[in-house]
Order: sequence, then structure tokens, then C-alpha cells
Amino acid sequence: MRQLTGVISDRGSKYAVSGGPAPDRDAVDRFVKTLKRDKKFAKATHNTWAMLPAQGPPLKSDDGEAGAGMVILRMLERADLRDHVVVVTRWFGGKHLGGDRFRHVQDCVTAYLEALDADQGV
Repeated sequence: MRQLTGVISDRGSKYAVSGGPAPDRDAVDRFVKTLKRDKKFAKATHNTWAMLPAQGPPLKSDDGEAGAGMVILRMLERADLRDHVVVVTRWFGGKHLGGDRFRHVQDCVTAYLEALDADQGV
């Protein structure tokens, strides 16, 4: 599991991004369950995720953050990252962020993909 914490802080909301190999829905469920074993992530307001399987339809969950799963999914499609789940976690800080929340999700996924590329020497 790769995890980047403290990626973004805006008006009290804090964001982190996590990810790892996941060839199917069962693997995604195990990944999210493992992530939530950490009380900090279990208490998060949203753990939105998406994955693009090598076979079958794309999978996503907004976890109450409407539209966030689709943002992650589109970025995975552009990067052609398959059999890999990416989870963007948000701890709500008390102020609504409006459309900025989608930019923050994108920035988290970008940071994750860049870290993944750096590890693979791309």
C-alpha cells in the first residue's frame, strides 16, 4: 500500500491519497478495509475510490462526496492504470469547498501517479 498524507489542506479540510494493486472488487474491498483499520482513515468524512480492471467495467465509490469517484476514474483512464485502486480521503474541516473539492481530488491523484511513476523510474 502506498500512502501520501497531508497532500492538501484547505479551509480546514485535509486530504490524503492511498493506492495499491487490486485486480477485482474483492481486492478493492480488502484494500479499503485495511485502510480503515487505521482509526484516522476510519474516522474520515469520505474515502472515495476508483479502479480500472483489466477485464470488466470500471468501479468507483463516491462515499458521500458526489462525483469524486468519477474524477478519480477519469484520471486512471488517462494514465491507463489498470488493476490498481486509488483512494482519496477527506477529513471535512467545517467549510464547504464547492467545486474546489474536485480540483483537490485531481491534485491528490496526480501526486499519487507522480509518486508511482518516480518509483518505477518513468
